[in-house]
Amino acid sequence: MKKYIADNVASLNSRIRDAEAGVGRPTGSARLLAATKTRSVEEILAAVEAGVRLLGENRVQELVEKGPAIKGLAEMHFIGHLQRNKVRQVAGLVDLIHSLDSERLAVAIDERAGAQGLRQRVLLQVNVAGEESKSGISPAEAPEFVARLAGLSNIEPVGLTTIAPLADDAEEVRWVFRELRELGEDLAESIEWFECSELSMGMTDDFEVAVEEGSTIVRIGTAIFGPRASGRLSVKEVE
Repeated sequence: MKKYIADNVASLNSRIRDAEAGVGRPTGSARLLAATKTRSVEEILAAVEAGVRLLGENRVQELVEKGPAIKGLAEMHFIGHLQRNKVRQVAGLVDLIHSLDSERLAVAIDERAGAQGLRQRVLLQVNVAGEESKSGISPAEAPEFVARLAGLSNIEPVGLTTIAPLADDAEEVRWVFRELRELGEDLAESIEWFECSELSMGMTDDFEVAVEEGSTIVRIGTAIFGPRASGRLSVKEVE
């Protein structure tokens, strides 16, 4: 298992570096995040041992259960949809929340972070493609939404995130990543205090195109750990 994961991490990092170089981006300007949903602590530790420095969890319960075993080994991010009644379990436990998608959620995070005496870094989730099945504010709503966050002193918006629609060819969703980058640039130019330093976009099937369009964090699970559930490789198959 360790060798399988290590080989996958090495291959992914090489492909990320090639994508950066292809468009003249600095080496290391895009980082690999291991999406750890349903993955065991042993698998996660193998990814960390292979050099992964960002871990992203989708589910609050899994974050709480796995957190003590991996705390301090890598940056922990929350990348799933976050409900307000779960904020208490997440704010302060992770370095970055990727899924801020409403003012009510922003207030809840701000209040919880304030009670802990910290500032919680967050990304604004933007539903660039307008898919009904996905959360996020629309690009048109983003300027007013960001402006309203100025009154919340315990959260620190540092960028944007989006999820592209599934596509047979990653080129079909390039426009999604380009629009998010351009939105971040526009917001940083029009809102003095907002610096869009992070763009979390791109997953297993489209991360190279996302890097070419400016992604700073690519969220990858399957290409690191293998398929989930019944389709997952057994330890014997990957050793």
